[in-house]
Amino acid sequence: MIYPDYYCDKVTDITLELLRENGIKGVILDVDNTLIDFDENLLDGVKSWANRLKEKGVKLIILSNSNKVEKVKTVAKALEIEYFYFATKPLKRGFKKAQKQLQLQNAEIAVVGDQIFTDIIGANRSKMFSILVNPISQKDMWMTKVKRPLEEKIIQAYVKKQKKKEDEKNV
Repeated sequence: MIYPDYYCDKVTDITLELLRENGIKGVILDVDNTLIDFDENLLDGVKSWANRLKEKGVKLIILSNSNKVEKVKTVAKALEIEYFYFATKPLKRGFKKAQKQLQLQNAEIAVVGDQIFTDIIGANRSKMFSILVNPISQKDMWMTKVKRPLEEKIIQAYVKKQKKKEDEKNV
């Protein structure tokens, strides 16, 4: 429930091949520290990344816990995609709204975010492919900052588990 299906440095590291290998046709994206940093700067290369995926038929949508509609709307407009804000992740209701908008089955949707306790747990509870990315910035809201040390321990355990799987496969 707490481990992602995939873990990478940043959203632009997610390839079309990875999505296709896992039957993914749509991607739900978090905003804060996934697409933009604390100062609301868009991650370098994310516009062209999003355009490439859209050109290949991958549907994208934003699902953010932020209650700042203008911030979320600005990012969605820059990427030319739909959005939902104040999503109350990890509750399922926001994921259901996004799934309905994408018109895909849950198993065909990946969820990308930087937080285990909102994005990853919500995706896993919704039976969607969960992708954890590292936060863009070290700056965080105080609520998130409190959770980061525990998330770091979970990530370390996940990486160790993945390495063990790889080692066993190579024997």
